[in-house]
Amino acid sequence: MTVVPDLLDFDEMLSDDEWATRDRVRAFVDARIRPHIADWYDRAIFPTELVPELAELGLLGMHLSGYGCAGRSAVEYGLAAMELEAGDSGLRTFVSVQGSLAMSAIHKHGSEDQKQEWLPRMARGEVIGCFGLTEPNSGSDPSSMTTFARRDGDGWVINGAKRWIGLASIAQVAIIWAQTDDGVRGFIVPTDSDGFVATPIAPKLSMRASIQCDITLTDVRLPATAQLPEARGLRAPFSCLNEARYGIGWGVIGAARDSYATALSYARTRIQFNQPIAAFQLTQQKLVDMAIEIEKAQLLALRLGRLKDAGKLAPHQISVAKLSNTRAAIAIAREARTVLGGNGVSGDYSPLRHAANLESVRTYEGTDEVHTLVLGAHITGFSAFRSTITEGAS
Repeated sequence: MTVVPDLLDFDEMLSDDEWATRDRVRAFVDARIRPHIADWYDRAIFPTELVPELAELGLLGMHLSGYGCAGRSAVEYGLAAMELEAGDSGLRTFVSVQGSLAMSAIHKHGSEDQKQEWLPRMARGEVIGCFGLTEPNSGSDPSSMTTFARRDGDGWVINGAKRWIGLASIAQVAIIWAQTDDGVRGFIVPTDSDGFVATPIAPKLSMRASIQCDITLTDVRLPATAQLPEARGLRAPFSCLNEARYGIGWGVIGAARDSYATALSYARTRIQFNQPIAAFQLTQQKLVDMAIEIEKAQLLALRLGRLKDAGKLAPHQISVAKLSNTRAAIAIAREARTVLGGNGVSGDYSPLRHAANLESVRTYEGTDEVHTLVLGAHITGFSAFRSTITEGAS
């Protein structure tokens, strides 16, 4: 049974459709992820057998409309992300990379032919996508990317390298961002193209039930139709990153909630000094502090979801949730581990696994520092970024 804090009657703010989506994904996580995640994490395995099931649930590109996508609301997508990450950040990341990054890039910036070719198969889980922006020497500053696409007759030739690219070794298609003579552009690159190599990064101390890769592109030849026609400049990939960041603002609450629930259950049954440790004042303080932070994070995420569904969500508001909720989730996971004492370092309990995963989550789709400076620029009117980064970050 999933345990959630209930100090503010959060469920009363949800519609019947939102409840249904939340409960459907929660049941899937309880049945298909929880019983196996400790083993997957220990053995560093991403469960590819779940991909068709996630597609059957309508979770791949679920917030996109048309082309076989579910067309659900932003709040429903957020609730699904929260439930998936209560299982593990790696499973929520799969849905995020597939839908909010790869599919979103095609949906936002692709031609009609590109949308028809790729999106229905990606929504069905028949094609897995990845999103190649970050490079070995270009993380928070994507304007410094060195991957370059040059014209070659009617087509393109791409050379370069990408790093920390989720799903790349199991993907059939990659969205690759590259410099050109006309600025940054996006390309749809089949991963079986000559010169495309994806190598999983190992070992990892975080996100072990997930896949991140190095990519090398050596004289990868593409037809003119591979270019995303509406993707021009850094605003194009950042529009996709904002979709992923929005989902993170919800997702991390799931990791925090599962950590809290594990600590609460343990505290009620762990007997020390002839009574459950839940009866001790210090333990109650920890549990109360965790519950309050989770409630606050849910209210922030729901506010953003309502704004997004109304078409009013601004990028700096996404930074509020990504920064604040991720920071809170890490603190909750770490505190929950202390309630478990020495048993908290065992794979039998989830908080330390969540805390390790969240260290990656706080770094990808914009570090704490990047989101702090996005908000700083909004508050003060002065950008601490170079102008090239400000264009993308804003």
